[in-house]
Amino acid sequence: MVDLGQYLPILIFLFIAGGLSALFVFLPMGVARLTGAHRPEEAKLSEYECGFPAFEDPRSQFDVRFYLIAILFIVFDLEAAFLFPWAVSLEFTGWAGWITMMVFLFELIIGYAYAWKVGALEWE
Repeated sequence: MVDLGQYLPILIFLFIAGGLSALFVFLPMGVARLTGAHRPEEAKLSEYECGFPAFEDPRSQFDVRFYLIAILFIVFDLEAAFLFPWAVSLEFTGWAGWITMMVFLFELIIGYAYAWKVGALEWE
């Protein structure tokens, strides 16, 4: 039978973390309202990032190519992130580590060739 008392420190930690995160979120908003720093005006609520009002619905659908490019970027970025520790630890992993990484790179090259063949990397 499992003793649930051993999970008490984790539960206490979760309550403290939740309380602190709520405090960090809601305390500045409350202080701003109490001290008068919260004064919404038309100039403060206007578009400031792009400089002009939005000309279409912000919830419009994106072209799927945006997502494909983002996914491909993440895949190849992670590939580079895996190559650095592999290169450093190659002395310890030996031939097994080298062969494993070559299989990994071969799979990524196949995926890259497929993405190139179907035109996922082309932009109009």
